[in-house]
Amino acid sequence: MDVKGEICLYGGAVMALAYNARPDTEDVDAIFEPVRHIRIAARKVAEKNGLEIGWLNNAVEMFLTTHDKKILLDMSHLKIYVPPPDYLLAMKTLSARANTMDRDDLKVLILDLGVDGPDAVFQIVKNYYPKKEIKPAARSLIRELFD
Repeated sequence: MDVKGEICLYGGAVMALAYNARPDTEDVDAIFEPVRHIRIAARKVAEKNGLEIGWLNNAVEMFLTTHDKKILLDMSHLKIYVPPPDYLLAMKTLSARANTMDRDDLKVLILDLGVDGPDAVFQIVKNYYPKKEIKPAARSLIRELFD
């Protein structure tokens, strides 16, 4: 299409690609530009590989706050970014769900950052999301990870 696209990945895709923390993810949460061209390309990838049409989605956009990003891949027509691990930890903590890979993802991020306790995790969340409340179940999960 002779277009240079940019994608910033979030969630399981980052854990799989940047951290090798899991083999795969069901979908790819991302923000991307130019939206129209990336959607066309994603549809072609879906058709070619038998994926769901929404395998690449930008639903995560409504949960984002200002954060840095670094380049994961820089190809001729596509640049792929990921957020820093503390931002991912904040997002994962807020969205932590039982019976998912969130527990393992949180462990990986906590170890990567060298976080020394639950209060430090909660402070990271507060730094990025000062007005968000951490669910009691997520607080318990974080505390469990340090026991």
